[in-house]
Amino acid sequence: MKFITTPITEEIILDLAIGDMVSLSGYIYTGRDAALPKLVSLFREEKLAENGLDLRGGVIFHTAVSIAGVGPTSSNKLEIERSIPVLSEAGIRLHLGKGAISSDTVKALDRNNAVFAIIPPVTALLQSKILEQRIVAFPEEGMEALHLLKIDGFPAIIAAAHGRTLYS
Repeated sequence: MKFITTPITEEIILDLAIGDMVSLSGYIYTGRDAALPKLVSLFREEKLAENGLDLRGGVIFHTAVSIAGVGPTSSNKLEIERSIPVLSEAGIRLHLGKGAISSDTVKALDRNNAVFAIIPPVTALLQSKILEQRIVAFPEEGMEALHLLKIDGFPAIIAAAHGRTLYS
């Protein structure tokens, strides 16, 4: 098990390999179909800082936050997967979700020294690992708004790193 605390450095990413079990702690962002395209737009318009967002060394968990807890959504949904290369360029080092991603996305992760990790859909376990949560952008999206979570001990498995993936 590799224990990782955010923000994640480039050196930590270089040390990860497919199949590594990781335990994440620190602050992570959440987003899915509604919030991630908006976050991409903020980055492209150079408006992250003015919205109080710093993605450098960050983690994006592909999920919504609801009263039932959090659980991964499919990362290969069009709106989500399209965000991965851009948000990696913006500084996100680890994308957390479920499912296989395309070879183009795997290559984009490699170009930006970022990785993709999968997490089993264990909503109750993950909810118990959340120490704080708040909406930081797009409150109009309800449970799909961009949230900032403080977590302790989120389990995950590296699924794509350095141009390789578990799924090929």
